[in-house]
Amino acid sequence: MSDAAAVPKLATTIHVTALDGIVNVNSLFTLAVFVGLAWNPNDPDNRLNTDSNCQAGKKTAEDLVAFHVYSFSSFLFSSLIALCLKQAIRLARSAHYRTIFSFDLAHVNRTALRVGYLVSAIGSFSGCVFLMLALINVVQIKLGTLSCGSSHSYGAVVPLLILVPSGLLIYVCTVFYAFTQ
Repeated sequence: MSDAAAVPKLATTIHVTALDGIVNVNSLFTLAVFVGLAWNPNDPDNRLNTDSNCQAGKKTAEDLVAFHVYSFSSFLFSSLIALCLKQAIRLARSAHYRTIFSFDLAHVNRTALRVGYLVSAIGSFSGCVFLMLALINVVQIKLGTLSCGSSHSYGAVVPLLILVPSGLLIYVCTVFYAFTQ
């Protein structure tokens, strides 16, 4: 492995910390997915909408479960990739340095690390998108479909459609910046 393709020795701690952050955030989102799956969307006492013409149908409930599963799969995929990268860094440390005191030192292939970060970021990004779509379906089941024009439904969905994509845009820009450095 050439020195040009290796991550600087002291940077590996930063990479491990970033990977820990990915795993921790994905774990929180995965918990949210499980809570969402535990909720029974067909429970008639759990609806806040009383207008029978605006109640979401069976397709919305099916989409809700499907989006939760897609979200969970994406977050799990992203976390597994991040954990694999952490393990690769640890293996590189133990292969090059045999003492406990050299915790911060390892030679890691920069290209492999970048690709791993990118793949993990794609998993987190898609998990967020699927979780947002699941939440839109929760709103439609609880408050009424968007096609009915309910102000409560739109009041819940519009901030979701503004804040989540804004956060994802910042995330993508940050990942892109890190990928090019």
